Formats: sequence, structure tokens, C-alpha cells
Amino acid sequence: MNENSFICENCGKRVSLRAPGTHNRNHCPYCLYSLHLDNDPGDRRSVCRGKMAPVGKMYKKDGEEVVVHRCERCGFERRNRVAGDDDVEMVDKLPILL
Repeated sequence: MNENSFICENCGKRVSLRAPGTHNRNHCPYCLYSLHLDNDPGDRRSVCRGKMAPVGKMYKKDGEEVVVHRCERCGFERRNRVAGDDDVEMVDKLPILL
């Protein structure tokens, strides 16, 4: 592994840190899982470190799709932009949350 990629803790695939359509990669494009690393976006200060499951999706006012992740350890929720290389079928299967 190098500094430009990571191994997904859920599916084990190598993931590039580059995420088309977003500034920061914050979830695996294959299984859509994330990790609870941040208290505030980008701070890497969470002590939880639990896996964050993709539990649904929402639409912003401008129509942009976002994935809702929930930590399997502590229940923390976060919304993350869908990246251009995310598995479209997996995103489509997520329930729409209001």
C-alpha cells in the first residue's frame, strides 16, 4: 500500500484516495463503507474508528445525491457526496431517506 491508496476494512479492496467529483475520498467506491475517523470533516480526531455502513441516500436541494453512513459501533451518522467512481448499482439500491 502507498500514501495514495488504502485497503477497505469492509471488502478488502485497494482504494485510490482520488475520488472523481469530490475533494476527498471518504468511502470505498466498491462497497460504499466508510470509517468513523472524524468528529468534524477531515479532523481525524474520532476515537471510535468503527465501520460506517451505507444505510441510505438523500438528495440535496440542487439534486446532488449523498450517501448516509451510520457507524456500526456508536451510531454516529454522516452524509457523504457520491463520488464519480462509486458503484452505481449499489448507490441505486440504497433506500431514499427523508
